[in-house]
Amino acid sequence: MRIAFYGSSLLSSYWNGAATYYRGMLRDLAARGHSIVFYEPDAFGRQQHRDIEPPPWAEVRVYDATEGALRAVMAEAARADVVVKASGVGVFDDELIAGVMAAARPEAIRIFWDVDAPATLAEIQPAPDHALRRALPSLDFVLTYGGGPPVVAAYEALGARRCIPIYNALDPETHHPVPPDPRFAADLSFLANRLPDREARVEAFFLDAAARLPERSFLLGGNGWDGKPMSPNVRRIGHVGTRDHNAFNTSSLAVLNVARDSMASVGYSPATRVFEAAGAGACLITDAWVGLDLFLRDGEEALVARDGAEVAEHLRALTPARARAIGEAARRRVLEGHTYARRGAEVDALLRREAAAIAAQGARA
Repeated sequence: MRIAFYGSSLLSSYWNGAATYYRGMLRDLAARGHSIVFYEPDAFGRQQHRDIEPPPWAEVRVYDATEGALRAVMAEAARADVVVKASGVGVFDDELIAGVMAAARPEAIRIFWDVDAPATLAEIQPAPDHALRRALPSLDFVLTYGGGPPVVAAYEALGARRCIPIYNALDPETHHPVPPDPRFAADLSFLANRLPDREARVEAFFLDAAARLPERSFLLGGNGWDGKPMSPNVRRIGHVGTRDHNAFNTSSLAVLNVARDSMASVGYSPATRVFEAAGAGACLITDAWVGLDLFLRDGEEALVARDGAEVAEHLRALTPARARAIGEAARRRVLEGHTYARRGAEVDALLRREAAAIAAQGARA
């Protein structure tokens, strides 16, 4: 099928945590015979911070963030068998959901793909006239990369016909063990951009642990942390491109995952970093959230902490041998049950069943 996918960016992970997810999902769908055009705006400096060049498995159309360019790319939805509008494009989101769905052919499959469901729901629930909320009843699917039963129930209450979680996963060809790199050496490393609904939890889980262990080394990657007060044993390195994520994850004793406030409260929302770290065989220390056991087992495949004191306790007790054992167990778990090949198979089956159903109905006659 021809898929027109309107998202934030496939080419750059700069201020764009969905890049790994997009790449893993769409690469697998292309391998299953789908033809993909990814539309991304030239915005937020992402084209100046590309991690990858345009891949062979998708055509990437970068458009100017202007109304004229927007109209042109929205019109191209009429060529597709599947039209996808992702959340968080960052420019013209309301215009895109209305415009691409209006341009889609009657027999096309219409999808809203939410890569930050808690934030999206918080925006649209109090706003009956929101463009996305108005569009929900006409969509064939809402797909989400996390959120589980609470998100499904919330979307269906707002009028979505079907909401199905398609969780983050691992692309083992992209994220895998590599030799340690001295640039990323630390006892505990953490990679995340500075965001308002993450900062308090970063303070509680990462910075508090660093303050409790002044003799240990801590590494902080991601945008926006300059000027943030932190103890001298924390080293900040700024943006880390996806090509360096494997080395980042294999070069420290342990890697920390901290969910944003909204993700933690909803649960069932493993970040892409969880699977990247597990795929590299890293020992993951993660904050606690409902649904974690669907992906990794506490004490065997990850270490769960409820605050910075518990992070520090885990780190004090962790030996290199145990860290390796936990990382290897996590890698086995995700390779067995949480790869993009499995997620792609889910989406491919959904699309083919829906296309057959539409054909049987005579293109929604």
